[in-house]
Amino acid sequence: MPKLNEMPVEERLKLVQDLWDSIAADTGAIPVDPGHVDVVRERLTRYRSDGSRGEPVRTAVESIRNSL
Repeated sequence: MPKLNEMPVEERLKLVQDLWDSIAADTGAIPVDPGHVDVVRERLTRYRSDGSRGEPVRTAVESIRNSL
């Protein structure tokens, strides 16, 4: 296998994508920090109790672009 910095960018990107896909397919092997679980649960509870479903993505993107 050639050194990474000798590979064309397209090949390196493909390698990264393949690596990421293999990791994502094996999610059970990645331990989740209990503190992260607590944060996600708390945020989900707030989201569900808010009643607001947010705004359409186009509106949000436009708002962000206008603020830059």
